Amino acid sequence: MSLLKTEIPKDLQEKAFEAIEISKKSGKLKKGSNEVTKVVEKGVAKLVVVAEDTNPIEVVMHLPALCEEKDIPLISVAKRSELGAAAGLQVPTAAVAIVQEGDAKNLIEEIKNKLKK
Repeated sequence: MSLLKTEIPKDLQEKAFEAIEISKKSGKLKKGSNEVTKVVEKGVAKLVVVAEDTNPIEVVMHLPALCEEKDIPLISVAKRSELGAAAGLQVPTAAVAIVQEGDAKNLIEEIKNKLKK
């Protein structure tokens, strides 16, 4: 089951991982569905990435609608383990939000523009 109505192209998923890795060093991330939900509700997230293999899926099911309401770009990726690794965690994570993009600002703009097409 996919969280999103449209399939996210592989290159866009790679860009999302890259944005997370850059922001981890030069910006600020929130990790885990609870933290991500908080920053999305406040409208301060710049990009949200969720894992499709989250179980139970209900943990992240509310995020696409919430991101749409707040006009925050959301990308889904296949695996929690990959998302956790990109965020610098030793454990898998269901969701990551970039709060301060740091050096990934241009990359996030590029992702936003491609998602709108």
